[in-house]
Amino acid sequence: MMRDYKVDKARFSDDFRRSVYEIVAQIPPGKVVTYGEIATLLGMPGRSRLVGKALKEVPPQFSLPCHRVVNAAGRLVPGWAEQKELLLAEGVRLKANGCVDLKRFRMKT
Repeated sequence: MMRDYKVDKARFSDDFRRSVYEIVAQIPPGKVVTYGEIATLLGMPGRSRLVGKALKEVPPQFSLPCHRVVNAAGRLVPGWAEQKELLLAEGVRLKANGCVDLKRFRMKT
């Protein structure tokens, strides 16, 4: 028996990826935005993982400040030490638990 799968067209949409990249390109140094905030700005609240997937697939020829995107708790990407270094170099400070203080460093969207 064949199962009918629904394909999430946004997941495969170049327009979606382009929109994510355009938002990320606008994040100024010293500020961060969450994956969920980007999803909400794109009219897709609750689709933060889709935003993360798009950022994981950024073409090498693009130069985007992906290090300025964090999760809803301000947590950094596990295993990406460069993210912490880049944020600290821009003046973003981390709390004792290693998370970005979103009240202080979140970009107003």
